[in-house]
Amino acid sequence: MDNARMKWQRAAALLVLWLVPGLAAAQPKQAVIDTTAGTIVLDLLADRAPNHVALFITRAESGGYNGTTFFRMIKYGIIQGGDPLTKDPAARAKYGSGGLNLLKPEISGEKQTRGAVSATQIPGKPDSAGAQFFIAVSDQPGLDGRYTIFARVNEGLLVAQKISETAVDETGLAVDRVVVNTVTIRDKPAEVPEPFSTESVEELTRYRAVLATSMGDITLSFTPDKAPNHVRNFLRLAQAGVYDGMSFHRVVKGFVIQSGHLPTRTAPPGETQQKFVRQMKAEFNDQLHVKGTLSMARLAEPDSASASFFIVTAKADALDGKYSAFGMVESGLDVVEKIEAVAVNGETPVDRVELRTVTVLRR
Repeated sequence: MDNARMKWQRAAALLVLWLVPGLAAAQPKQAVIDTTAGTIVLDLLADRAPNHVALFITRAESGGYNGTTFFRMIKYGIIQGGDPLTKDPAARAKYGSGGLNLLKPEISGEKQTRGAVSATQIPGKPDSAGAQFFIAVSDQPGLDGRYTIFARVNEGLLVAQKISETAVDETGLAVDRVVVNTVTIRDKPAEVPEPFSTESVEELTRYRAVLATSMGDITLSFTPDKAPNHVRNFLRLAQAGVYDGMSFHRVVKGFVIQSGHLPTRTAPPGETQQKFVRQMKAEFNDQLHVKGTLSMARLAEPDSASASFFIVTAKADALDGKYSAFGMVESGLDVVEKIEAVAVNGETPVDRVELRTVTVLRR
């Protein structure tokens, strides 16, 4: 090891020790990584890995990451960056070997789920972490407990996914350079309550949702006294535009018409939209599934509802108490009947029935 590198490592270690004592108690920090593929924002987990966060902040604020690249990737798996050697295109043969052997592990209960940011280390050497890091683009349970997770992606997971699609050579190195332009450290903005998370049940009853379909408009009212969380979920997804550009993908005559299936969107949902799509606990109740009832679709598991919903077209006693009813058709039942009458192949409409937009109104 050359003298210059030894001096840099000693200085970095001293800076880490100096920064750590007050780091966890300070204002939570974020790192904004501006790349040639887009921006990724990280929440830094100083309470879980103070030494790793301190080193990352020190390098970022000194410009140590500027001009580096994401140089190794597994498509839809992980992307790796942070090696100072990647600033030099001529040093390609050494990519992956720079900026290591600076830190001991800080393993916590954090899991290697989508968006986890971990310190890279030399295989078989747990004390070899340093400047390099990798981002999990998808869940990596096989890595749990083996690497220090020091951050999580707050925004830009789709950017990370896009980077993971970069072509690689036979050694796994990126063919084209995905450059980190800058890494900026900032205070994490104050948390803002999710839409429709603070309204009372009485306030929720004042909302309506207008489904603009290719066959006409359907206006929905809600029963938050029966299933408040399902009402909040539907309004949140609708206001975020998650339902816009979908279709009524399932029509069962004399039973239901169904929409809200994400793969039917004309374009993939954006990152913020995806954040709002999550499985929910069932809110089975005594609202009956009669013609015009709005209810949430699910899989076999009771707590598996997320975005897909259905409107009942005839009395369906078999659904009572087993599906979370949360509203009614207020107007546009004739449109529901038109959709129910379309030609189908099995339960799939022969011609696409568009759900163009869902507009949330307050009365």
